[in-house]
Amino acid sequence: MNITIYDVAREANVSMATVSRVVNGNPNVKPSTRKKVLETIERLGYRPNAVARGLASKKTTTVGVIIPDISSIFHAELARGIEDIATMYKYNIILSNSDQNKDKELHLLNTMLGKQVDGIIFMSGNVQEDHVEELKKSPVPVVLAASVEQSEEIPSVNIDYEQAAYDAVNALIEKGHRKIGYVSGPEEEPINSLKKNEGYKRALKEANISYNEDYVAEGDYTYDSGIEAVQQLLKLEDRPTAIFVGTDEMALGVIHGAQDEGVSIPEDIEVLGFDNTRLATMVRPQLSTVVQPMYDIGAVAMRLLTKLMNKEQVDSNIVQLPHRIEYRNSTK
Repeated sequence: MNITIYDVAREANVSMATVSRVVNGNPNVKPSTRKKVLETIERLGYRPNAVARGLASKKTTTVGVIIPDISSIFHAELARGIEDIATMYKYNIILSNSDQNKDKELHLLNTMLGKQVDGIIFMSGNVQEDHVEELKKSPVPVVLAASVEQSEEIPSVNIDYEQAAYDAVNALIEKGHRKIGYVSGPEEEPINSLKKNEGYKRALKEANISYNEDYVAEGDYTYDSGIEAVQQLLKLEDRPTAIFVGTDEMALGVIHGAQDEGVSIPEDIEVLGFDNTRLATMVRPQLSTVVQPMYDIGAVAMRLLTKLMNKEQVDSNIVQLPHRIEYRNSTK
């Protein structure tokens, strides 16, 4: 039998309004009455109806999180940061996997709004105008996490991807390399075409190194695409002496693909990755990589969302967290 607020009120001999005040933490209840109501709730096993409470308060204390691929280490770490801060602020999470499919992303956005969520954290490698228009129409706050949106009309939390790529390539240049390969993520995604790729080119230009498109191979973030990319680069007559890779997973493919061809890392080719996921320490030699603080991005995005949902003062809707390079054994 489903115990209702009416049953609690009757058993405790108080009004339903009093029970509601106790359940919602309203201080305007006598301690003796509060104690009696709480004891009755415990004895009857009453569980407040979150949907009904949400309709009454116009808040569901629920946040929607739309994520490209929960199975990836990168997104899992982000989700953990979101979840920890949500729990701290007593919000529940509805997590959806979008498979980086635009139609599915837009469908999930409307599904979340239909569930009366109080806010949404949205992640996508390719935030397009259609996304921005839908997000701007949202009746609840939306925050982007690790997702580049050029107009900066939607609140977001990222690192400076262009500068991070520049720093990585410049670090290889400072080690004396002039022939630096680059394994990029998908070119249609702004984080690659407008950020990391430009950082790579800027570092070369400032060092007076000519851009050579033969040294650039496009991957799709997967381990296998890293293997294919390094096979392509190793076929060059004048092959690179160092390779910057857009993600750690592809970097593992680059290292193993090179080793399969008898190439020694880092003696023959130095490899520098991007993200600093747990994969970086699971490969031999361990991977030098740009540290993107995934957990912190998720945590800060959730904290920013709580401020927007509660209409607190926000210094800036566009947050950029610091990055650094973690040197391990794939570089000398």
